[in-house]
Amino acid sequence: MRIPALVLLFGALLARAEEHTLTLRQAIELATRQNPDLALARLEEVKARAAVRAARDPFLPRVTVGSGLAYSNGFPMSIEGAAPSVVQAAAQQYLFNRPQSYQVAQAKEDARGAAIAVAGKRDEVAFRSVSFYLDAERAARIGALVRKSIENQQAILDAVRAQVGEGRALPLAEKQAALNLARARQLAEDLDDDRATAETALAMALGFPAEDRVHTVAEDRPAPPLPPSEEGAIQAAVESNPELRQIESQIASKQLELRGEKAARLPRADLVAQYGMLAKFNNYTEYFSHFQRNNGEIGVAFQLPVFRPGVRAQMAESEADLSHLKVELANARNRLSSDLQQSFRAVRKAETAAEVARLDLEVVREQLSVYLAQSQEGRLGLSQVEQARLSENDKWIAFYDAQYALERARWNVLRLTGALTDSVR
Repeated sequence: MRIPALVLLFGALLARAEEHTLTLRQAIELATRQNPDLALARLEEVKARAAVRAARDPFLPRVTVGSGLAYSNGFPMSIEGAAPSVVQAAAQQYLFNRPQSYQVAQAKEDARGAAIAVAGKRDEVAFRSVSFYLDAERAARIGALVRKSIENQQAILDAVRAQVGEGRALPLAEKQAALNLARARQLAEDLDDDRATAETALAMALGFPAEDRVHTVAEDRPAPPLPPSEEGAIQAAVESNPELRQIESQIASKQLELRGEKAARLPRADLVAQYGMLAKFNNYTEYFSHFQRNNGEIGVAFQLPVFRPGVRAQMAESEADLSHLKVELANARNRLSSDLQQSFRAVRKAETAAEVARLDLEVVREQLSVYLAQSQEGRLGLSQVEQARLSENDKWIAFYDAQYALERARWNVLRLTGALTDSVR
């Protein structure tokens, strides 16, 4: 009974799986809308904005209304500090509280840092989606070439077997041809697995279930635009990179926290007010010469901290954290500059490799044209022509690899400069 149930469950999972066919631009736009990691970052931003309102709350009037009605026997005693009353109302509000004011400013800075983190996560998610998309597209395109190569390898194996049967070739040649065919089939299987892995990872990056698959679209898209100059790109990245801006926001937040700790020694003033409507049946008149049913007061409560031994330790801890963040900022700037310089070198290197692969492919294709002409004239055998076709397929694979390496390198430059998502809008 268990096996049919498992089969039905597996079938239900497969039935829910969907396949999506998207262009690269569509994949990036979809990732920036519904990626789970980006959604979590946006929720953190919402929490940070709510923290601003929570920190500002003590500066707004807090009013409580209730009742302290009770029966009195003997001297009218207080209930929670107030006389027994039919209706009680109390209000309190911060008038001057520098530590709390710095907490409000710190919460605002944390909210700004959370917004910067969302922008950084957006670029990270977009680049990850681009990488998965390129991996899936490469596996699909090269897989088609390898399957074509398998047909050529099979034709070579058949020709060699015929030659071995006729005594015009050694058995070793047949084994070598069979080995080449097996290797081509193994490569095709590996590429199919790579494609499935990349398409599943891309689906998850776009916010789809793990059972879904995202297929790429064969398109001639323009190369990602690069900044006009390397020096300008580095300068712009140092000024606007989300990681650096987030660390700068953390430094500003820590400075506000330190100023708030220093302000703990300052006096504070609170606005206080309360109202009470006393009950007539309480025995106030027996102990007081005058009874007034409606009573109220309003005033300002002052507090002056005299002895706060833990403030100095808190300040020392905050100063150490602040120094740590400043060192981290300097390291991040150096790392960003180094990564950008390396990424531009990688682009130049990939451009050279792509040009070499293109020229190599042109030479092999020209050579194949010569071999085909010689084969039609009867001056060249079929196996040599098929070997030339295999060589052409290999050069196509090398050409596509070089093209994808170049495109990935250019996308990486845009990621480091923070212009990746803007480039696809």
